[in-house]
Amino acid sequence: MRIMPNTTLDQLTSLTMTRFFKILQERKRIVGKNKVKVGIKKSTVATYWSKLNSFFEWLRNKNILERNPFQGMMYPTPSYEDRKFLKREELEKIIAAIHIHSTNGLLLKRNLAIFHTLLFCGLRREELLYLQIRDIDLERRILTVRAETSKIPRTRYVPLHSQLIFHLKEYLKERKRFTTPYLFVSSKRDERFTFDGLKHLIDNLNRVSKVRFHAHQFRHTFAVNFLNSNNNIVKLKQLMGHKSIQMTMVYLRALPTKEMRGDIERLRIDGLI
Repeated sequence: MRIMPNTTLDQLTSLTMTRFFKILQERKRIVGKNKVKVGIKKSTVATYWSKLNSFFEWLRNKNILERNPFQGMMYPTPSYEDRKFLKREELEKIIAAIHIHSTNGLLLKRNLAIFHTLLFCGLRREELLYLQIRDIDLERRILTVRAETSKIPRTRYVPLHSQLIFHLKEYLKERKRFTTPYLFVSSKRDERFTFDGLKHLIDNLNRVSKVRFHAHQFRHTFAVNFLNSNNNIVKLKQLMGHKSIQMTMVYLRALPTKEMRGDIERLRIDGLI
C-alpha cells in the first residue's frame, strides 16, 4: 500500500506485481547521512517475494483472492555473494571490546555469554533475546529454542559448547538477584534484554572494536565454521532450524575457496571412481 497505494484486491495480478518490483528497483531513497540510493539487491527482491507469496496464498485459501498473482512467475534466485561471516581476528577484537566496554561484572559476564551463545549456537536475534532460564539445561548440556520464539514454529535443541557453558555459569552467578524468567537481563531493570538494548550494545562494540558487524553475522559465522569442521549439512539444517535443506545450502556459498584446497589435494587419480 505504501509503494502502490491505489491497488485493490481485484488488481492483484502478475502484471501488477511486475510493476511493483519495477518501482522498488527504480525508486530513489535516502540512506545513511542523506545519501541517495537507487536499486535493491536480488536477495531483497526474494525476501519481498517470499513474504508476499505467503500472504497471497493465505488470501487464496480464504477465497479472498481467486488466484495468487505470483502463479506462473519465476522465483528470483537471490545472490549471496555479499554474505559475510566473522573471521577469527575480528572475533578477537570484539571480545577485547566487550572487556573494555562492559562497566561492571554483571554486564561483562552477560555480554560475554551473549557473544558466545551467538557464536556457538547460531541463534537468530529473537531466539537469543527470548531465551529463558528454563531453556538452559547445564546438566544435559542442551539449549532449547522454543517454537513460539523461533522464525520456524518448531522447537529445536542445540548442544552447548563447553566454552559457552563456562560463560553461562559465570553469568548466572551474577544474575541471581533478578526474578525475570528471561536469561539475558537489562542492565537497569529486572526485565528482558531488549532489541534496542542489543542494537545499542552492538553499535558500541562496533565503535570500540573498529569491526563493522551486526548480530546476524554470528549466525553466518556459526554455519560456515560448522560446515568447515563437520561438512554435514543435514546436521546444520537441524541446528539452525531451517525448513528445507535448500535454505541451509545457501551457507555453502560462503565457504572460502582456500578452505577447500585440502579437499582438492586429497583427490588422487588412482582413487577416482
